[in-house]
Amino acid sequence: MEELTKQELVKVLNFVFPHREGDKSIAIIVDIPNNSSQDNESWKERRNIAEKWSQTLKQVFDQLKIENVNLYAYKNVESGNADLPENAYLVNKSLPHISANLPNDDKIPFTKVFETNQLFLAPTEYSATAPLKIAAKRYGFRAATMPGFSEKMIPALKVDFESVNKRIQVLKEKLDIANTVSVQFTVDNEKTYNMVFDLFQRVAHASSGCFPEKGMAGNLPSGECYIVPYEGGLGVASRTKGHLPVQFGDEIVEYRVRQNNVSKVLSPGKVSKEQIKYLQKEPAYGNIAELGFGVLADFGIKPIGEILLDEKLGFHIAFGRSDHFGGITGPAMFSSPKAVVHVDRVYIEEIQPRIQISSVYFEYPNRKKELIIKKGKYVIW
Repeated sequence: MEELTKQELVKVLNFVFPHREGDKSIAIIVDIPNNSSQDNESWKERRNIAEKWSQTLKQVFDQLKIENVNLYAYKNVESGNADLPENAYLVNKSLPHISANLPNDDKIPFTKVFETNQLFLAPTEYSATAPLKIAAKRYGFRAATMPGFSEKMIPALKVDFESVNKRIQVLKEKLDIANTVSVQFTVDNEKTYNMVFDLFQRVAHASSGCFPEKGMAGNLPSGECYIVPYEGGLGVASRTKGHLPVQFGDEIVEYRVRQNNVSKVLSPGKVSKEQIKYLQKEPAYGNIAELGFGVLADFGIKPIGEILLDEKLGFHIAFGRSDHFGGITGPAMFSSPKAVVHVDRVYIEEIQPRIQISSVYFEYPNRKKELIIKKGKYVIW
């Protein structure tokens, strides 16, 4: 299994969490399967990584300028980006295989965990990004969320972080002043689809993997700039509209988007019918929650089938929850906590081979348009 050496782990964390006065404790939090049938090999591997990192970090307190490392486990919430449970459990030995074996004597409210730790790593099965982003702002800690992390992602922790950050900052500066983003998709080198995304009153997020200020939280590995399209709510309807193709297996699902929401599924296939039923049950899933611009493909990183890494490779669009990114679509808009989703669709050849991003243009207040992506490749570096 590929691993980070002790010094590589120190280098990563010193970049991710530049030392601030008051940093004393780092928490590693992991979710636990409810039963053995729910478990899987990658989940087991991730828990093993969390244990090893916990042990390693206890050997390098001086290099990280901290005093304590805590390993916490919690009962998984069975859905990505849903709210965390009320309690966590401090683990002093090995992580349990199922949640029934969590050490009840060491049960701690998550509120106390948030109050007593200043830095967080969250290598979880189900993404904790949304709840940790919200909690970080309230409690002032910093967090790197790592849903679906595996050894295959280790190379992405060894890239030139400074070069990655420079590209992300270029994208953020452009997105912050852009009014709209226009995207043209081409399916099977024949049919074209067009989308316009409204950025009214929106600010982009630079996810470079560096969290220097209190209250900051985001993904690791990192390597993207992302923004929530305007969803409405400020007295003006969103201008996000068009026809959005997404490839599921061999099928292309065509969504018609109006006012930043999927208004109809126009394609006739099996998956399309399933998407219609899903949208009828969970209308909030149809919210366009994010435009993301990943850059790691330019650094030789390849997709591995885990969204945490794959979304950092190129252009992507997310559906569903957006409040953790500054949007207005939150858990209350879904039918239940388990139904809360934030689902990314990544437009790179290895993941959606039938669809190519023909062009991406940013339009600025002076009506000037700038070509950002052409035939799936950035043209601004």
